Amino acid sequence: MSDWNDTIIDEFRANQGKVGGHFAGAPMILIHHTGRKSGREFVAPVMYLPHATDPDKLYVFASKGGAPTSPDWYHNLTSAGTTTVEVGTETFKVTVRELTGEERDVIYAEQARRYPGFAEYEVKTAGIRTIPVLELTRS
Repeated sequence: MSDWNDTIIDEFRANQGKVGGHFAGAPMILIHHTGRKSGREFVAPVMYLPHATDPDKLYVFASKGGAPTSPDWYHNLTSAGTTTVEVGTETFKVTVRELTGEERDVIYAEQARRYPGFAEYEVKTAGIRTIPVLELTRS
């Protein structure tokens, strides 16, 4: 997975936040995070959903492709409460807030409407886990 992520990260940075292949045309973000156990620095490329009206907020989805467990970056972000992200050519700090209940469901449904793969991930995880949604707010 690391080599695959490294390729996407390199492409993102070389093309002002745009990537091709499976993610062509999708809004991508690079999330910097520190391992809560290892203390190592990591960068994770993920899709995001911009907030409908507030340009300082965006949402990320800890789908891990519909795997039965959440990605490590999710645990690291919720533990830290803040992080740094790269969006396009900008790098900035954000606060992290996990959405729950109806608020989470509405945002996830919009992502699944725009990108049907997210609806498939939800089917894969049904009865196992609810895919977390994080709101990242520029700080």
